[in-house]
Amino acid sequence: MKMLEEEVRIENRKKLVQRAILGSLAVGGVLAMAAVAPNSLQLLGLLGLGNKRRIFRSSIYRSRDALLDKKYIEFIETTDGKKLRITRLGKGYLKELEGKRYVFNRPKKWDGKFRMLSFDIKETRRKTRDQLRFALKQIGFYQLQKSVWVFPYDCEELVTLLKADFKIGKDVLYIITDRIEYDEPIRDYFELL
Repeated sequence: MKMLEEEVRIENRKKLVQRAILGSLAVGGVLAMAAVAPNSLQLLGLLGLGNKRRIFRSSIYRSRDALLDKKYIEFIETTDGKKLRITRLGKGYLKELEGKRYVFNRPKKWDGKFRMLSFDIKETRRKTRDQLRFALKQIGFYQLQKSVWVFPYDCEELVTLLKADFKIGKDVLYIITDRIEYDEPIRDYFELL
C-alpha cells in the first residue's frame, strides 16, 4: 500500500511543478529559458515547498521537457534570444490542473444539515493554515469565524482529501449539525430557503 501512496505523491508533485511552470508562463507571457527555474521555485515556495529547492530543480527541468513534448509550451526566437511561451494547449491544461485540485459538485437539493470544519493548526504551520483557508474559499465554504467554516452539503470525501493533502488529520474536525444560531447570513450566502 505504501508504494501506491508514494506513486500518487510523486504524480501530484509532478503536476504541482507543471502547474508552477505553466502559471509562470501564463502570468509572465514569455520568459527567458533561464528564468523558468527561479520563477517556478518562487511559486513552489508560495505553495510551501520552497525548503526543498535542490530536489525540485531537476524536477522543474524534467517537467519543462515533458511540457515541451506535449506541446503545452514552446520555444520562440526573440531579439533577446530563445524564450519559452505557453501555448493554447498549455492554457487548457493549466485550467485543467487548477480545476482538478478541489472540485465539488453541488447536489440539486439541500438535506437541511450544515457541515462545519473547525481547525486548530499551530503557528509553526502558518503556511499550511493559510493554504487551507485559501482552499476552503476556493471550494465555496462560508467563513463563520477565523478557523470555523461552514458548508451546507455533504463534503466528507473532500475534507478527507484536504486532510491528506495538507497532512492535518487531527487538527481538523468535521462536524454535521442541523442548526446554527443566527444562520441567516449563511443561508443567504448559499441561497438556501
